[in-house]
Amino acid sequence: MWERSRIKEVLVLAVAAALVVASFVVVRAPVASAGPVCTVQWTANQWATGLTADVQVTNGGAPVTSWTLSWAFAGDQRVTSGWNATVTQAGAVVTAASAGWNGTLATGASARFGFQATYSGSNTAPTAFSFNGVACDGGGGTPSPEPSTTSPPPGPQEGCVPTAICDGFETQAGGVPAGDWAVTYPDCSGAGRAVIDRATAHSGSVSLRVDGAAGYCNHVFVRNTRILGTAGTVWYVRFWVRHTTALPAAHVTAVAMRDSADGDRDLRFGGQNGALQFNRASDDATLPEQSPAGVALSAPLPVNTWNCVEFKVDGSAGTIETWLNGTSVPGLLADGTPTHDIDGQWLNRAWRPALTDLRLGWESYGDGADTLWYDDVAVSGARNGC
Repeated sequence: MWERSRIKEVLVLAVAAALVVASFVVVRAPVASAGPVCTVQWTANQWATGLTADVQVTNGGAPVTSWTLSWAFAGDQRVTSGWNATVTQAGAVVTAASAGWNGTLATGASARFGFQATYSGSNTAPTAFSFNGVACDGGGGTPSPEPSTTSPPPGPQEGCVPTAICDGFETQAGGVPAGDWAVTYPDCSGAGRAVIDRATAHSGSVSLRVDGAAGYCNHVFVRNTRILGTAGTVWYVRFWVRHTTALPAAHVTAVAMRDSADGDRDLRFGGQNGALQFNRASDDATLPEQSPAGVALSAPLPVNTWNCVEFKVDGSAGTIETWLNGTSVPGLLADGTPTHDIDGQWLNRAWRPALTDLRLGWESYGDGADTLWYDDVAVSGARNGC
């Protein structure tokens, strides 16, 4: 009897102990769910048959020394080139692999890359991404990319508005501008030259460099006939420029645009008397007028730093507005009402421009040599901002 009672007691104690262990397992606090493996911001700028996209990926997990970001396109988008990552495509699936210099990402750190692609029909932004082979949403929900169809908030936005055609020269493969850009010498070929530069850039790693020499025969420009095409009759042109030598007293041109409504003569943007100015080639009118008071209402172009230049040309109204580093320049405003020292000469006749190309370069009519870099060019029917 004692043996049976003892055995029974031992069994009861064992069952009780098991129940205690089981209770511990049941009431244990659940492990907190992990956050997203990554988050993605996606900004696309598109035109009728192509697009460029700027992608920022943020590491939400443990630190990594290299990364890949993958997604699948819903349409027929085909990647043609990429920058700041190796971007490849197999069918609808695209994979961006980090470069040697941007592969290390701490928790919460971000990297940015971009690519260019072609498409037909609609361009729908992807909504699901994988980071190093793991779904960014951790298996539930999807990240929230910024699609190209989202309207920007009011006012100028950094980068490019969705309706813009933008070019940062990142897709240039050689040393001479190619594709949509072509080197031209308007009068005669001399000492001026234009090349693709991979040592100096405003963003990314590529820019357009122009070595502008003094003298009439040294004109050199890089021409694009497509970039103005989608803006209608109002063109907002934005570019970043860096140069080495202060604008001279003599007239120089840095940007030229062919005006088919003015006998195919150029609307020119450059400088005179040390300050920025517009010049109309058909009658040599200037904006501002080249009086001391008019020149004082313009602005010099700072040297050895990147400057954001924006101007709006309204072909229907015949007006111009200009911003330098985000600030409107009073002397570079032709608002339709003649103002002495500013646009009195400019408005001496009706002018309704129809711009057909954009040329970046350097044109000196005597004195004035300069080295310039151009980058992050954008043209649209709405202001892009800096």
